[in-house]
Amino acid sequence: MAIISARVTAAHEGPVVVFVIGMRINRLWRIDKWLPVARAMGPMIAELGRDPDSGFLGTEYALAGLRTVLLIQYWRDFDALEGYARARDWRHWPAWTAFNRAVGTDGTVGIFHETYAVPAGGHETVYVNMPEFGLGKVAGTVPATGSRAEARGRMRGE
Repeated sequence: MAIISARVTAAHEGPVVVFVIGMRINRLWRIDKWLPVARAMGPMIAELGRDPDSGFLGTEYALAGLRTVLLIQYWRDFDALEGYARARDWRHWPAWTAFNRAVGTDGTVGIFHETYAVPAGGHETVYVNMPEFGLGKVAGTVPATGSRAEARGRMRGE
């Protein structure tokens, strides 16, 4: 990934939904339980990426410690996110039911998500010496100059 040495901010304006989803491997030796969970996410992201009308804007992968993998996802709105989660003809629903059958509450694999509906004027970003990342990767970037040089100006979308 190319490093952008300029000081930039995400070009996104308006509301956005930030969805943090992940899994924690609680019992490392139970690869039969956690590997299917880990493998399920890639095809879902690919499926969403092929459909610009899904409302899915993009994602970042991250590690939180040695046992937790998470994705930070960006969505157009909550309705799009919920629509995907509940759609029986997309990959999420079968993966969710498979998890409940295979793992349920047996403690081998933890899963979680957090959803944040961020209104217009409720977010700001800045990146310096970074490759494309986060909301800037999803929406593109613009120079953080003029009114966008300060956090308050970026927060206002000036």
